[in-house]
Amino acid sequence: MINVELMEVTSLVDGKVVTQTEERIMDVISPFNGEVVGKVYLASREDAERAIESAHRVFHETMKKMPAYRRADILRKAADLLEERTEEFARILVLEAGKPIRDGRGEVGRAVQVLRFAADEAKKIEGELVPMDAAIGGENRIGMVRRLPIGVISAITPFNFPLNLALHKLAPAFAAGNTVVLKPAGKTPLSAYMLVKLFEEAGLPEGALNLVIGNGSEIGDVLVTDSRISKVTFTGSPAVGIDLRRKAGLKKVTLELGSNSPNIIFDDGDVNAAAAGLVRGAFAFSGQVCISAQRIYVQRGVYQDFLDQYISLVEKLVIGNPTEETTDIGPMISEKEAIRAHEWINEAVKAGAKIATGGNREGTLLEPTVLVDVTPEMKVVCEETFAPIVSVIPFDTEEEVIAMANDSVFGLQAGVFTSDINCAMRVADGLETGGVWINETSTYRQDNYPYGGVKLSGVGKEGVKYAIEDMTEIKFIGIKLG
Repeated sequence: MINVELMEVTSLVDGKVVTQTEERIMDVISPFNGEVVGKVYLASREDAERAIESAHRVFHETMKKMPAYRRADILRKAADLLEERTEEFARILVLEAGKPIRDGRGEVGRAVQVLRFAADEAKKIEGELVPMDAAIGGENRIGMVRRLPIGVISAITPFNFPLNLALHKLAPAFAAGNTVVLKPAGKTPLSAYMLVKLFEEAGLPEGALNLVIGNGSEIGDVLVTDSRISKVTFTGSPAVGIDLRRKAGLKKVTLELGSNSPNIIFDDGDVNAAAAGLVRGAFAFSGQVCISAQRIYVQRGVYQDFLDQYISLVEKLVIGNPTEETTDIGPMISEKEAIRAHEWINEAVKAGAKIATGGNREGTLLEPTVLVDVTPEMKVVCEETFAPIVSVIPFDTEEEVIAMANDSVFGLQAGVFTSDINCAMRVADGLETGGVWINETSTYRQDNYPYGGVKLSGVGKEGVKYAIEDMTEIKFIGIKLG
């Protein structure tokens, strides 16, 4: 069991605690047992404006002038501190997000890696010389392109990976010399508070990272519309993301808005590897993963073999208390979300789908559920379940499965299992997604490749190097020689 004292946290502006008032307290609730695990003092719109002012001032006074080696040192120190405190951070992820402890440790490990990638990239931000004499009249001229930090970045982060997805926004921003105002998800503010304090200890200047914890309805607009904000980076729902982009105007915007990822298994694919990988791919963190495997398309020749293996493996998963080392599947983030997902299962069954395994709910715990005989218009197929629900669907031809996979408003990441490299590349080219894995599940992600979707899955790319590119501005400088 994990024991922890009740945490009380507040927003942090310019390195200082925001004034606490009793009428603006919100409880942080354990998704597993409903216990209060923390208390947070909510920020006001005025607090958010002060946070932006602080970040704007510190950008111009300090961060934009800080040499690359110093930015790299801060990021590397933050990585070392986080690695030393793996168990402490993992414990917090269990308490506030309901993440199984082993998955919590995994998230911390990835977060450490993001910081180290960013430390390396901070020293690699470079421009280029332009061959001016390639143009008529360009003789005796030198042209250079520099990459410079853009300013204040507004980072709005989700509950499902509250540490790692925050660092996918913070680490590249600091590597490039920017400042950040961070608004974490209301359900997971504890890890965000700890992360800000860790950056302070690592030597990040006060005001370079400001934390505002509050209701989106109260502080969200100012974090998007304020003229001092140069970029907004958001991970969350399509509805909020679309509204955010509309309000952001000419600011740079990165949106990661979710998916219902397809995974395709051909007759010549490794069925054993696919079945094993897609157990975790569909049910890690109770399916509350943007690239969670939601639709599994299996060529008819191996369909029954795959389904039998898959169901057997799914039924071995241990469901329960996320603090226990043996737990594979913990709670969903709230009972409201668990009820919603359970209703989607029941709607599909009423419309003709069959439950191959799972389907039961107790509080926030929803059994890993495998559905068959589904149809494209069912919510469990065409919308994002964000729950431990997967549909297994047979197909016959390559052309058919590409069309089925693309029959979606989303397009984040996909997985394809085949031993035929020509087929693999044809399918990868045909799929309307931002990324495709061959002989790996859609749920696999490394933190150093370009990650982002098409269609309603969003715009822009994360992945440290690629995020830095969009967190810098290209400036041309020309010199006419005498």
